[in-house]
Amino acid sequence: MTPDKRIIFLAGLPRSGSTLLANILAQNPRMYVTPTSGIVDMLVQVRNSWDRNDAFQAANRQLSEEIKERVLKAMLQAYFAHAEQPVCIDKNRYWSEFLEMGAALVGGRDKVKVIVTVRDLRDVLASFENLYRKTSALGQLHQEANLALKFKTALGRVETFIDDGQPVGRAYNAIRDAVTRGWADCMHFVEYDALTKKPKETMAGIYNFLGEEGCEHDFDNVEQVTFEDDFVYGFKDLHQIRAQVRPQEPQWPKVFDDAVFQSPAWQNIATAATFWKLYQKRK
Repeated sequence: MTPDKRIIFLAGLPRSGSTLLANILAQNPRMYVTPTSGIVDMLVQVRNSWDRNDAFQAANRQLSEEIKERVLKAMLQAYFAHAEQPVCIDKNRYWSEFLEMGAALVGGRDKVKVIVTVRDLRDVLASFENLYRKTSALGQLHQEANLALKFKTALGRVETFIDDGQPVGRAYNAIRDAVTRGWADCMHFVEYDALTKKPKETMAGIYNFLGEEGCEHDFDNVEQVTFEDDFVYGFKDLHQIRAQVRPQEPQWPKVFDDAVFQSPAWQNIATAATFWKLYQKRK
């Protein structure tokens, strides 16, 4: 038996630097970092299927619950059994939805650490719009295939991406609800602008939150070690990173125009653009 890995969750908004951060963290020899991981989905499926299984329903309830917890813990640890590093960071933006389960599987609430990457929602949406324009040259997004008329305008695309069932809307709701459920003290928000403008200070804050020893990072040469076939997601170059960590100017003022800015939907987005700052003030 190998010793249990320390497992940390990497969640947050899409297009907010989580892939960049993952590859920076991977420079630390103590840390193993995944690309977008599907283990949380598998854990949830097993948890739910277990409770619907007739044999387990008929079994001793307390014993069945104890066995189920051990099985789920073993699944999570087995997922990282190949990693030599003692600290494993699992990247999935929806971990925020399942922190109660996460706590049960990592040994209790006091061991839950969630790194939450965030970015001005307007720039998140501008980044998706840029990806749409890049991808649409020779391909079609999954959303466009299902919502062809909605995708005929930039405003329609904005409204789609922010919808509760779409990447931005779901991740946004997951973060806000995790705070509502009382997990704010287990969450460390990493702002995209801070990571790209002051990477050394930002990484020091992350290590302090994790209680882990930091290392000397090379922010001028971040080797990408997490790879994903972005064709699966429909977007071109969705998870490609730049080797140099450099700040970017806000994209949204150049990507959109008054056709978007004057809409009620955009006004709501602008109001909530940096929503996480409210939670930081409460700590």
